[in-house]
Amino acid sequence: MKKSILLLFIVTQVFFSCKNNTNQNNYVKVDGFSQSANQQLKLFFEKHKNTEGRKIAVFDGDGTVMGQTPHYLADECMYQYAKENPEWKPEIIDTITKLSNVSLPYVKYRVKYISGKPLQFYRDLGEKTFNKYYKDKIFKPVKQLIEILKEKNFEVWIVTASPEGMYQQFLSKEFGIPITNIIGVKSVIKNGIITDDIVHPVPQDEGKMEAIETFIQGKPLLVAGNSRGDKEMIEFSGDLKIIVNPDEHIAEGQEQSIADYAKKEDWLIVKIDDIPRGGFPSISSENFGVRLNKTRK
Repeated sequence: MKKSILLLFIVTQVFFSCKNNTNQNNYVKVDGFSQSANQQLKLFFEKHKNTEGRKIAVFDGDGTVMGQTPHYLADECMYQYAKENPEWKPEIIDTITKLSNVSLPYVKYRVKYISGKPLQFYRDLGEKTFNKYYKDKIFKPVKQLIEILKEKNFEVWIVTASPEGMYQQFLSKEFGIPITNIIGVKSVIKNGIITDDIVHPVPQDEGKMEAIETFIQGKPLLVAGNSRGDKEMIEFSGDLKIIVNPDEHIAEGQEQSIADYAKKEDWLIVKIDDIPRGGFPSISSENFGVRLNKTRK
């Protein structure tokens, strides 16, 4: 009897060991990615199945792990609050609406606007906006890729130019990663209250690469972004460089579009539909004059 129990135990352990090894070694293709993209991912995972030490993957937020049309979640959330609470820091709203919403001053002002509120209030506010208007805008292929990365023992981080407090809670829940693995524009927190003392580096443009070095403190093997603002971060990747829906527009001061640059540098380019749905309030543009983000189809 004892020998039978021991044999059953050994067989069970071998079965689960084989199953775990299969999960580690086999690559399940990402639905929605091209055959070529899946082949590159398969080779990437084969290459790093025995890589020792920290295996880090970093993703941008808006436009990379989730849709950003017609407006960034950060803007819709902030301007909806401003519309409902016009007495709260109107001078900042007057200032910020005159700026480009992808500029460094703008992303700082988003955090300064909410200073004085509890951090948990801000997290709940971001999650409320996400659940109401953005939950169906999570990019399913990217979510599947993140699940594969986690199964293969990668640390997954999200580095965004959006406000950290606003995005942490819903992104942590949606992707099953620690809340502290979401890095955005942050400020000093005192007694649970957000202050206007901005913490540097600010993860915008080259600041995203600096944020990886400062807060993650390791070189990623995979980095994914979607815009010119992610260029330095993507280039910091030690191996796979991914760009989602790259813009073909040549920005002011640039000699080529980020799409052309990605092709020249042989980045992995993936396309995912990002289409505004009916019933979206568009408070950002209709009430505060913020530009519309481009539809991707």
